[in-house]
Amino acid sequence: MKSFTQKLRRFLVAEDGPTAVEYAVMLALIIIVCLAAISAIGTNANATFNTVAQSLAGTGS
Repeated sequence: MKSFTQKLRRFLVAEDGPTAVEYAVMLALIIIVCLAAISAIGTNANATFNTVAQSLAGTGS
């Protein structure tokens, strides 16, 4: 029984598991932010290219 309580105590004191979970959550949040930023940049670039294309079509020969 003493061995079990020692193992349980070591498990509760160890911080490897929670640290790995924290890193995984941070990585997931970073990926979400990056995807949102890439999507916003793509939308803005598409709007800019459409504006330029319309300007060129209107001033064509």
